[in-house]
Order: sequence, then structure tokens, then C-alpha cells
Amino acid sequence: MNNGEMAKTVDDLLVVDDLHAHFRVPRARGWGGDALRAVNGVSFSLARGATLGLVGESGCGKSTLGRTVIGLNAATSGTIKLKGEALDGRRTKEQRRAVQIVFQDPFSSLDPRFTVHEIVAEPLRINNCYSPERIDEVLESVGLRPAAAGRRPGDFSGGQRQRIAIARALALSPEVLILDEAVSALDMSIQAQVLNLLKRLQRELGLAYLFISHNMSVIRYMSDRIAVMYMGRIVEIGRRAQVLDRPRHPYTQSLLSAVPLPNPQGRADRKRIILQGDLPNPIAPPSGCVFRTRCFKAEKKCAEAVPELERRDSEDQFVACFFPDNGKTAK
Repeated sequence: MNNGEMAKTVDDLLVVDDLHAHFRVPRARGWGGDALRAVNGVSFSLARGATLGLVGESGCGKSTLGRTVIGLNAATSGTIKLKGEALDGRRTKEQRRAVQIVFQDPFSSLDPRFTVHEIVAEPLRINNCYSPERIDEVLESVGLRPAAAGRRPGDFSGGQRQRIAIARALALSPEVLILDEAVSALDMSIQAQVLNLLKRLQRELGLAYLFISHNMSVIRYMSDRIAVMYMGRIVEIGRRAQVLDRPRHPYTQSLLSAVPLPNPQGRADRKRIILQGDLPNPIAPPSGCVFRTRCFKAEKKCAEAVPELERRDSEDQFVACFFPDNGKTAK
């Protein structure tokens, strides 16, 4: 299928088409290096005011994808467009302001030497639009009093630090926020507070979120659409209800089977799918379907060809699997 066909939706704000991000990795022995295909042909779109949840195991390329979209990593090939205009290595000041990122660890993403005022002011000064009033405004929007501006990150809890990081990301009035495991380092109760804050900010400001997480419960709460990533590829993508209620790819099925149930006795028919082994070596991935070495549906064909991301029953649910409906179940 045409990657662009899957990538485009109504009211597109951000469109990523056939994106690749490859790195040269030195060999453990001998000379030269090998290619690490961290992002390998990824396509998706993000509408204004919507959230695309990107989920998968650690090491599947989620963070690299986010860093490539914002420009911290260079794309090997493919296109990234914001409002129809290409985002490349020579991004305009307006394009850089429009896409911001919040990292996972609030303890290391904020400079401990700076006051909160200086942290939030830094992107404003770089863009020649510094305003003390703007700093007070964004701090208040994330639930912090203006008096907090004179203190340093070490004076705050983890949840408060992440609010500071969000305020910094909002300072330039972006249109897209990339949230890279933005709540995974927080306690459960604090996670809920920050997630509700993000929901409110999205409603009030019309923000689009690329929400990266390995936690399927968080993805369920935050997302309008969900993309499941494995070994640098999207293996399933669709609306939240489609992916969660009727997962087609065996990897998606395994991730969902691991989500704790509030009343497991009421779901005695649910089977836990235990994947065999670890992620394959990304430098030397399996032939054909990269998931086949851990897949309970794998057949000979899976080693011979790479399955394309193709539309299934629904208009916008896409799955990269030769046998999404062959009836085979996990043992």
C-alpha cells in the first residue's frame, strides 16, 4: 500500500511518511560498523487537538522516532510535514517553536543550577520573545504559583518538576507536544494528576500529542488513536477502540493480555500470552517479519517476506501481519 494513504487523515497537522532513522554502530570485533535501523519505514498522521499513543517494548524505537520528529536525530529518509510544509534539518524558527518535547525524567531534564524562572525563560530568550508575564502565565497553567519561579528544581517533588518541564515546553505556544514516557518516572497517584493536567491543557489550547509510553493503561486513557511499534516498525495502527477491543496483530494481543484486570475472576476466558525470548538483535534482525521469532502464529511465509501495513475490516485500522485472522491462538 501507499504509506501516504495511511498517513493522511482529515485536519492533518503533522504527517510522517515512510520515515527511516538508521545509525552506524561500531562492531565489537574488527573494523567498520553495522547499520542499526532504529526507525524503519514509519508512517502516521496527527490531527489538531488529537493524541496518537505510541506503544511498545523498550528498545522498539519509540523514543528515537519522537526525537527524529522533533529534529534531535537526523532522518535517514522519509518526510515529516507540519501543516503541509516539510520539517528537515533547516527548520524555520516558527517550525522549531511549533513542535516541543517533554522527556521522561524530570530529575535530569532540568538544570539544577537554574531557577524555575530561568528554565522556562530560556526558550523565550533564544527566540527573542522573553516576557516575565508569559512565564507566570505558563506556570499558572500547569498548577504552579508564580512564587515558584524563584526556586530551583531541587526544591520540588518529581510531579512538580514534570509540571515545570511541561511549562517550559508550553512557553513558545507550540502546536504539537511529544511526550516521551512523560509520566513513567512518577508515582501512580502523581501520574494521574499529570495525565489529567495534560488532558486539560489539550482541551484549552488545542494541542496535538504524540504520547510515547510502554504502559498500555496510560495509552488507553490518553489516546484517540494508537500505534503499536516493534523493532522500528509500526505493526498495527487504528482508532483506540479498534486496537484495544479487537487487536489483530499477535504482538498487540500479547501486550493487551499483560494489562492487569480489576476483576480477573470476571474474565476467566482471558488468556495470558507469554512471548518467548527477548527482542532480536536490531543490528541483525530476523528475515521476513521481524516478530516471527516470538510469534505464536508464525508460518514459513513469515520468514520469506515482510508483511505490509494493510487496511483490515475498518476503514482506518492497519495491520502488518500475514495471518491476522487465521484463528490460531496462543498455547
